[in-house]
Amino acid sequence: MKFKSIFLSAALALFLASCGAKKITAEPLAITTPVTAKKAKITETDEKRWSHLDLFKDTIPGMSVDRVYELLKGRKATKVIVGVVDSGVDIEHPELKDVLWTNKKEIAGNGIDDDKNGYIDDIHGWNFLGDIEHENMEFVRIIKKGDDGSETYKRALAEYDDEIKQAQVNKQRMEFILKADKTFREKTGKNVYTAEDLKALKLDDPQLGMVRDNLARYLSQVPYEELFGQVKEGFEHYDSELKYHLNKDYNARKDILKDNADDWNSKTYGNANVIGPEKEGAKHGTHVAGIIAQARHNNVGGDGVATPYVEVMAVRAVPDGDEYDKDVALAIRYAVDNGAKVINGSFGKYYSPHSQWVYDALKYAGEKDVLVVFAAGNEGIDLDADKSERYPNDDKNTLEEYTDNVLTIGALTHDYGDGLVADFSNYGKTKVDVFSPGVRIYATVPNDKFEYLQGTSMASPNAAGVAALVRAFYPKLKAAQVKQIIMKSGIAIPQEVMLGGDENATRQFKDVCRSGKIVNAYNAIILADKVSRGEKL
Repeated sequence: MKFKSIFLSAALALFLASCGAKKITAEPLAITTPVTAKKAKITETDEKRWSHLDLFKDTIPGMSVDRVYELLKGRKATKVIVGVVDSGVDIEHPELKDVLWTNKKEIAGNGIDDDKNGYIDDIHGWNFLGDIEHENMEFVRIIKKGDDGSETYKRALAEYDDEIKQAQVNKQRMEFILKADKTFREKTGKNVYTAEDLKALKLDDPQLGMVRDNLARYLSQVPYEELFGQVKEGFEHYDSELKYHLNKDYNARKDILKDNADDWNSKTYGNANVIGPEKEGAKHGTHVAGIIAQARHNNVGGDGVATPYVEVMAVRAVPDGDEYDKDVALAIRYAVDNGAKVINGSFGKYYSPHSQWVYDALKYAGEKDVLVVFAAGNEGIDLDADKSERYPNDDKNTLEEYTDNVLTIGALTHDYGDGLVADFSNYGKTKVDVFSPGVRIYATVPNDKFEYLQGTSMASPNAAGVAALVRAFYPKLKAAQVKQIIMKSGIAIPQEVMLGGDENATRQFKDVCRSGKIVNAYNAIILADKVSRGEKL
């Protein structure tokens, strides 16, 4: 009887396997001959969803998302929860409200911790910042604690002195340009003037003349609204830096949240408002969530990478300023404990007093089979050569991974050629794993709107979306396997690229990240199918 039961079990297993998803026989995409760069200007329609296009078909270095959806037609998938650890998510946005994770163990609005996880009414996630919008930079928090004689304090103080001078000068410059703009509008008699209007102006003030000439040059390339939108954003940025980021007298943690960031034992602070106190403050997180999960092909906004197959869990832990290690560690653990299989973290900093808390959280995520995807950062530097202490990381700044479930992403432009790497993107043969689209990505922002944003912050959720697709169709694959699949299935770029926007700083693409490749969803699914059937990575 025992022999017979074993035989029947084996036969049943074989039968069930034969009834499973049909083996994918498609061949992966690979560069065997040089790809010709797109000569024509990218269309507005393509630009809004270029990360979904295909290097071979469209000559745009997207992730072949459209191609993989064709391949996946008719196949079954399991919904994957993606934790978005960010500045907050506008869960009322029409393109996101249908893809939200909902905590079914919690009763909304009853003021009771129904699931007894320590977080009351956490229906769509948790807000570890409470009503905080702005925060100090970490180096400011370090110098506020006083000189302890450490090298970290000395480095933080030097950076503070440099940053506050730069912020003061740059704010004054932006303020001068805005005042000049008012003068030019008065003199031209137009609220929106052109480069030609400026060139025709005769001015006695040489400083105004210099500003006029510079603005005329810029206006010949970009519209007035776009140019001065950037100037106003610049002014607000530096003004915010001086008011909050660099202000040693500002202490939101103590005054607003009333939590001690150095006390690991206090863990249930914050509230259930995952948008945050102001919707505009959730812009970054809403955009990240949209890249992963906004509606597809409805002629509204952009398209989500993994929309039909994911639920977005919003975990607010990233303020305007530097995030706290405690918040990040708890946010990762919250997402893991509530079922996330992929976590996106589009944030980072260069000081981390409690980095071990985050390292422990990442290790915990790995033990629970959760893949964590991080942005590489936007300073345009080699994270390996500069020995930069960028946090979070998966190597404890040793260049040797201590956990195998973290994927670090650099940013691509939509122009195939030597300008493929975004000029702002960090890179590193060891520190950065793979690259994905991160320039002019069109996605959701608060108040039912959409915008183009860019940064490794946008590249990371593009890659996280691909990871979610893989996990949706092949749920038995482990997080570490999915990481390797995304790296190994990417398209290798056989050419030199500029780094940091410097024409004199070039390197073979294979030397700018660990894989030497760009993310490709089509190839990832093909490789995942093979691995799921027993093929070794």
